[in-house]
Amino acid sequence: MDRNNLISVEGLARRFPGAGGDDPVTVFDDLWFAAAKGEFVCLIGHSGCGKSTILNILAGIDRPTEGTVIVDGKEVTGPSLDRAVVFQGHALMPWMTTMGNIAFAVRSRWPRWPRSKIRDHCQAYIDMVHLTGSENKKPAQLSGGMRQRVGIARALAIEPRIMLLDEPFSALDALTRGALQDELLDICAKTRQTTFMITHDIDEALLLADRILLMTNGPKARIAEIVVNTLPKGRTRSEFHRHANYYPLRNHLIDFLVSRSEALRELVAGVDPRKPPAVFPRAEEPGQPPAVIADATA
Repeated sequence: MDRNNLISVEGLARRFPGAGGDDPVTVFDDLWFAAAKGEFVCLIGHSGCGKSTILNILAGIDRPTEGTVIVDGKEVTGPSLDRAVVFQGHALMPWMTTMGNIAFAVRSRWPRWPRSKIRDHCQAYIDMVHLTGSENKKPAQLSGGMRQRVGIARALAIEPRIMLLDEPFSALDALTRGALQDELLDICAKTRQTTFMITHDIDEALLLADRILLMTNGPKARIAEIVVNTLPKGRTRSEFHRHANYYPLRNHLIDFLVSRSEALRELVAGVDPRKPPAVFPRAEEPGQPPAVIADATA
């Protein structure tokens, strides 16, 4: 394992029992990828390829059928406060205030801290996500975007080694989603937080990620490519689309998703799609890490 990698996923597979005694269903198989310290990695793929299951395995709340996940040299065998998760839904406790929801997590991390220190620590993260003034509001009194901010602040407040994000902005309107993406980009730039994020949004991945993992359709999904985001650091929503590499990268990702959708439609129609589309000849053989495409503009 590369010592620079904080996360190393090696030969991961997940199978579920078939209905009525049928053969097990392999959601994904033989996954290989890694994330370095301070890196932001996005995973893109169609529904049903097992993206959320992968995140649950990274979080330690599900176990792989085969393979292993290694974090900082140790195998993941269960949940840990070193790995914080932000789900699609805010998952806040409705009877607690903003401060209470965050403080609950902080007390779990540092149970011997006095109340004043916990409050000051929580306030720093409330301020970081621009919720100053909403400390005493309960989730029902907050907008969807504000509730997601609380979830992000709660995750960051326990100072995890790794942030795991499962499409946290997908249910939000475009303006709120854009604002939270900008905030997350700013936070990760300041804290050098190692982040693994699932998304369906190509522009979100290009804005946030250092590398983008592309999954084939399930069942038996695989990591087909790992695309290095060549857009320069410090990118902003208002400017990043002006870079010369933006449209080639974006089109590469779109072509991948469209080609996989067409292959799936052909399979349903009875056409054998096993031969990969000519534009994507890089799908890997079992037992090997996927190709790293350093510049999709070539």
